[in-house]
Amino acid sequence: MNISKTLLTATTAAMLSMLSIAASAQSDRNADIVVAQAASTDMTEGEIRKVDKDTKKITIKHGEIKNLDMPGMTMLFQVKDAAMLDMVKPGDKVKFRAEKAGGAIVVTEIQVAK
Repeated sequence: MNISKTLLTATTAAMLSMLSIAASAQSDRNADIVVAQAASTDMTEGEIRKVDKDTKKITIKHGEIKNLDMPGMTMLFQVKDAAMLDMVKPGDKVKFRAEKAGGAIVVTEIQVAK
């Protein structure tokens, strides 16, 4: 009976050790995911070409938008909040964040570059 208890204790200890290793590996993977998400939300540099308050759209000449895998170009964007259009004017250098939403690419954040 003592041999059975010893084997059971050793087996339990080994299983707990494996679970601890697995939990540590999962924690490392979660940290990698958070870093990847942070990198994917980097702001893109651009220059305002046109602000159209009537249609709530903005034209930006921009660099690569990494989170959308989009090369630099000049294009028209919708804005998440029309108040963003009051923050910028043609010629302003900006940093912005854009995302796909409802089949469109939408500027979700914008700030005039300093």
